[in-house]
Amino acid sequence: MVKKLLFISFLLISAVGFSQKTMKNLSAAPNPFVANTTISFESSAHQKTIIIIQNVLGKTVFSKQITASKGKNSIPFSRNNLHAGIYIYTIRNSKETISKRFVIR
Repeated sequence: MVKKLLFISFLLISAVGFSQKTMKNLSAAPNPFVANTTISFESSAHQKTIIIIQNVLGKTVFSKQITASKGKNSIPFSRNNLHAGIYIYTIRNSKETISKRFVIR
């Protein structure tokens, strides 16, 4: 009985783990940048998405909620008062989170 429960649990976890991704191809261009960059990603559905920028210490320095449309999405990002350095940019929806980094000169 325990083996059956473990096997069923394994199948359920595998099905969730191998489900189709709803966001992909996250990038920032230009990278590195001085004043402005554009964060781009592809979405497989119309969905609410949060964009978060964090410094290397993990402090959130920018956050914005958008509604991503199906297909390619582009969000302009301005440096404003951020210091030069490495930052992590993240896009998150209800199903997944993707992070990468960019450099401000």
